[in-house]
Amino acid sequence: MPELPEVETIRRDLEKGVVGRRVKSVEVLGKRSVRRHESPSELVDMLEGRRVGSIRRSGKYLLIGLDGDVLLVVHLGMSGQLLWVKNPKEPLADHTHVLVTFTQGGQLRFVDPRTFGEMFAIPASEVPERFPELARLGFDPLEDVMSWVRFGELLSRRATGLKNLLTDQGFVAGIGNIYSDEILFAAGLRHDRLSSSLSSQEVRRLYRAMVETLSDAVKHRGSSLADEQYRDIFGETGDYQGQHQVYGREGQPCRRCHAPIAREKISGRSTYFCPRCQV
Repeated sequence: MPELPEVETIRRDLEKGVVGRRVKSVEVLGKRSVRRHESPSELVDMLEGRRVGSIRRSGKYLLIGLDGDVLLVVHLGMSGQLLWVKNPKEPLADHTHVLVTFTQGGQLRFVDPRTFGEMFAIPASEVPERFPELARLGFDPLEDVMSWVRFGELLSRRATGLKNLLTDQGFVAGIGNIYSDEILFAAGLRHDRLSSSLSSQEVRRLYRAMVETLSDAVKHRGSSLADEQYRDIFGETGDYQGQHQVYGREGQPCRRCHAPIAREKISGRSTYFCPRCQV
């Protein structure tokens, strides 16, 4: 699933290329991707003729603001992609579900093989009632700057395993399986350490590791795994996977101490860690 660095990469590219453009037409090819609407025509009517004013991100959600108090929400789910093409006549990729064409040229395509992602539009003024998931998100580790002391206070309130906490979207928004493992390795902490058990030094290490790991991943334009399902809006893969220290490296030597990287199943998900470097 695309996580914060991948969604932030897409957000920045869209901000450069789409803001200021006016929607000429919208075509829905797959109803499941717009399932929050009673019919595809509802989405079409809300978007056509409106100009894009802003591109924001909240956790793993893309929030595209259009004039007339309309907010287009995009969640990529497990395999979703937003692809930009200059020529709308270019052949469609398999599993293309929504086409947004602009009057100034170019087309944005929502592609999603597994159809867990979605796209929907709502009046911006009705977000609290129509989109309560947004209000339940925790702090944004890149946007919401806080002191490590405040971070430690938040950790101490939750006596739970660190990996479970980092992937809890109600605690911190945008982190998933890949980056929780990479953050914990950078901090030298095990996935099952209780959040309330950390010393002041460990709290500082964890906060620094979280911010630095995510920022570095954004610089590398995210991680594309073996399936290459994550691609940016130009169809290019990210390259942060080459920087992974533990994720997907079971049995390979730790780049810090050379011990074999271990893998455990937690809540049905694989967790990678170094049994020697992480305590």
